[in-house]
Amino acid sequence: MKQTQEIKSFLYSQYFADGLRIAFGALVPALLFSYIGDIKIGTVVSLGAIITSIVDTPGPTKDRRNAMLVLVGSIFLISFITKTINQYEPATVFLLSILCFSMCMIAVYGARAAALGTASILVMILNIDDLKMGADTPLAHAFLITVGAAWYMLLSLTLTQFRPFRLSQQALAESIQNTATYLRLKANFYDLKIDSEKNYQKLIDQQVIIHQHQDTVRELLFKSKAIVKDTTQIGRLLVVIFTDMVDVFEKIMATHYDYQAIRKNFNNTHALRIIKLTLNRIANEMDNLAYHINANKRPQQLYNFKSNIENIKTAIDQIEAHGKNAVVLKKVLINIRDLTDKIENIYQHFTTKERLLDKNDETDLSKFLSHQSFNPKILKDNISLGSGTFRHALRMVIVMLIAYGLSKFIPFGNHSYWILMTVLVILKPGFSLTKQRNYQRMVGTIIGGVAGVGVLLIVEEEVARFAFLMVFMVLAYSFIRRNYILGVMFLTPYLLILYSFLGIGTIQILQERVVDTVIGSLLAFSSSYIIFPSWESKNIQSTMRKLLIANYNYLVKALEYMAGITITQTEYKLVRKDVYVCMANMTSTFQRMITEPKSKQKNANDLNKFLIYNHILSSYSVALVNVVINADEESIIHEHIKLLKSVLLQLARTIKQFKPSETDDPFIEIDVLAKLTINENEITNEETKLITEQVLFIKKITQDLNKVCEKMELLKVDSPNS
Repeated sequence: MKQTQEIKSFLYSQYFADGLRIAFGALVPALLFSYIGDIKIGTVVSLGAIITSIVDTPGPTKDRRNAMLVLVGSIFLISFITKTINQYEPATVFLLSILCFSMCMIAVYGARAAALGTASILVMILNIDDLKMGADTPLAHAFLITVGAAWYMLLSLTLTQFRPFRLSQQALAESIQNTATYLRLKANFYDLKIDSEKNYQKLIDQQVIIHQHQDTVRELLFKSKAIVKDTTQIGRLLVVIFTDMVDVFEKIMATHYDYQAIRKNFNNTHALRIIKLTLNRIANEMDNLAYHINANKRPQQLYNFKSNIENIKTAIDQIEAHGKNAVVLKKVLINIRDLTDKIENIYQHFTTKERLLDKNDETDLSKFLSHQSFNPKILKDNISLGSGTFRHALRMVIVMLIAYGLSKFIPFGNHSYWILMTVLVILKPGFSLTKQRNYQRMVGTIIGGVAGVGVLLIVEEEVARFAFLMVFMVLAYSFIRRNYILGVMFLTPYLLILYSFLGIGTIQILQERVVDTVIGSLLAFSSSYIIFPSWESKNIQSTMRKLLIANYNYLVKALEYMAGITITQTEYKLVRKDVYVCMANMTSTFQRMITEPKSKQKNANDLNKFLIYNHILSSYSVALVNVVINADEESIIHEHIKLLKSVLLQLARTIKQFKPSETDDPFIEIDVLAKLTINENEITNEETKLITEQVLFIKKITQDLNKVCEKMELLKVDSPNS
């Protein structure tokens, strides 16, 4: 049943919807013109549709529309110029150089701009060979390919207009599934058979994925006027569920304990097994929610958690009956109870309308969005070897010119542009991404090629072959953004079957594709090591500094909470979001660094410690704020203020070890105590002891962080590009 639901979840997902939309947009022109009797014209029109889909990534309708409009114009202009000059090699070389450099540089304006640049370069690559593709003149060819681009844009925007909430539902469902995966990783800490160290690394990696998808959901929900201003059930429901799920993730993240000590002290008890079972059931509830949101159905709760909570409580009582201290397990129980309450509240949103209209009225949703500036100064500031984007642009130009030269000198088939296309797809700004994409492209092409040849040898009926083509096509465009290696595995047989319909020999086209892929892969991979390389260890200082500042600002809010200073939900959630964003960025940077050559990795072990310490610091900081918010006023004493002040001073000293780059914001040390009214009451209770314990642990972590930073040699490096 679980596998059936997973298959259905995929069929309801935005990835499969993307695959269907792109396949439909590409097939309709081809089939229409094939029926008329000119398949080559249909192929050109379909090409325009496929290229335009590159910028049609999940996001606000306005952003997608603007990107597609710009690309439609670019497709006409680049196609016309390229077809006009492609017989004159010096002119082609000049245009290729200018286009590659300029289109790589616009990546400074964000991911969608980078996709626009990639699509624009692809237009020239596909038109660079002097092949007759159904149009007699450059103008006619440019017109046909632009018609395909305009057709796809119209199709995509029309579908969005008919189902304005669909993209948001799909993105929200995936975000909830990612949070469920995170909770299962947390549950693994209570399983003695699972390696804690490896599980911890997976946990941090999963946090990056959660942040990426939460950011996508924010863009879709908070930038969409149709949703933000919508007063119907579905519009407000999506916003409320998302904000609640962010709180759920915070709660899960805040529940960090000394898992080694828990395993050691309670390894032979029944409590750990029940805790893991209950956490996995909560994760199942999240998956159930995600599935029904994706399917646009009203969910029904799977479990009644009262019995699970009672079982945990009974197991804890049995432990205490044997004279063991089980305070930490009681804390786990409290957190599990809070989690189940939050999940049950989300289920209630589907039946209670009044809460949806009142929720988040005071929250300024626009403040949670990252606003992309298109100021020309950003581009100007990146015209230097200190910019990774500039180095990548130069590298792309050089490698593309080499690839173009090889395509002219290697007389192998009529699709030598595949070498340039491989370079474009594989060559990324960083070495690690290039290495990963290179492996995926090579493996996907070989496996997909074997599968494609197998289909063509076994299946002779044209109708059956066309059915395979459609399946491969939909799956290729469904997976190309989610799992690139699978996308290429389905793309290769789709292309082989397509060329068989065009009368081109299967073995010939497969040999050509494999050879061109190998040449392009070798060029891209070797250039990322030799030509203006960009190593993460040279640029990681800035990311570390931003993470420390984010944690500092979050602890300032904790101190303000302690002092009774009024803080709005928006203020708190903004600093919380900043911590998550910076933590995800630091994790991504570290992941890329450890896949680089050993000689280029500096302080890898210390950086791993830095990452773990920051994750623990973030978890305990969130837990501290949650305790302080719910604590009685008398529970917060002068000692807490003093301890937290020393923590902030320690963090400030650590931050000052880092030399800010030209683009980094200055660090402002905040004198919170100047405006505090400190409670001098020194009467302690259980809450007081808990807060003291948490602040002391945070203090220890900040001291460990400072020691790790002092050890690292990279803090002494002045130039980011040496």
